[in-house]
Amino acid sequence: MHTEPANLGQGDEQGDDLALLGLMQLVSPALPIGAFAFSQGLESAFELGWVSDEASLGDWLEGVLEDGLTRCELPLLARLMTAWDESDSESIADWDAWLAACRETAELAAEDARLGAALMRLLGSLELLPDSASSEAPSLPRGAGYVTVFAWTAHARGVTWRQTLLGFAWAWLENQLAVACKALPLGHTSAQRLVERLRPALVAAVDEALMLEDDELGPVLPGLALASALHETQYSRLFRS
Repeated sequence: MHTEPANLGQGDEQGDDLALLGLMQLVSPALPIGAFAFSQGLESAFELGWVSDEASLGDWLEGVLEDGLTRCELPLLARLMTAWDESDSESIADWDAWLAACRETAELAAEDARLGAALMRLLGSLELLPDSASSEAPSLPRGAGYVTVFAWTAHARGVTWRQTLLGFAWAWLENQLAVACKALPLGHTSAQRLVERLRPALVAAVDEALMLEDDELGPVLPGLALASALHETQYSRLFRS
């Protein structure tokens, strides 16, 4: 179980505001890392007819959130934040490798690697990478995945664990709805109804993720894995995954 220390992220009001703005920057669709190019199997679900309207999209997203993010990315973020706080490079590398092993298709693995590399390049241009000159500073693993680099960025910005998890979940939801608005006959009003439907689920997902033990982790998403695998040979596509 990973519960955030009560005093983590507390400080002067200006520091809290800067941390919040740093999180908003990190989860913004305008962040130039190319997240808009990936649908995480959703485009294939459209093509197969598994998702065809607002109601079925909501069901799909709730399933991915409950059996995917809640059991995988979100609890991993909490563990990675712990490792960054403790300057534990070995744990950071271990969890990064564990998450890479959970990617069940070439597309999902490539997405994590490419977004991680893009975020690393951006952090380098902003001078926000870990201090490689210090022997005591934690280090990013070679080829670190997106979740690991996201955790480092939140740590460097002084964002609390809980806000980090909520921000990651929000960015995932916003990207999935953007995919649906491009590839389905789904209007922006429908997308906002889904936001209202899923906002409480995001909070519940973070609550559950922070309570999971290590042996309870791991995504259970056979449908998404199948959709992603089929997408690799889909005749016509808008997205890279």
